[in-house]
Amino acid sequence: MVEHNIEILDITFAALADPTRRAIIERLSDGEQTVSDLAAPFDMSLAAVSKHIHLLTRANLVSQRKEGRVRHCRLEPQTLSAATGWLDHYRHFWSEKFTALEKFLEDEASTRPYEPKQGKPKK
Repeated sequence: MVEHNIEILDITFAALADPTRRAIIERLSDGEQTVSDLAAPFDMSLAAVSKHIHLLTRANLVSQRKEGRVRHCRLEPQTLSAATGWLDHYRHFWSEKFTALEKFLEDEASTRPYEPKQGKPKK
């Protein structure tokens, strides 16, 4: 089994659980942006968006740098890579299980002829 840092995965998936934070991640996939630029499309205060960005920063999904009074944010894809690795491991696991189930059902179907159920005779 692949070893994963559970604490990092927990914080990553918790951060990604919110649609606003996922939208921020999506916007940062186009490149670095200021906090104000990131906040623009949301119907919430700059302080509320900053809290979302802070949580993404704590999860190491986003990094920030300050230039004067302006904070710039950028995506940190290596953390997403760790989460993707965990998901890939379980995707492979379930794929194997579903393939085995499919084979079992095919084998069962080929060894037993199909017999339609007979309805009750009408009186």
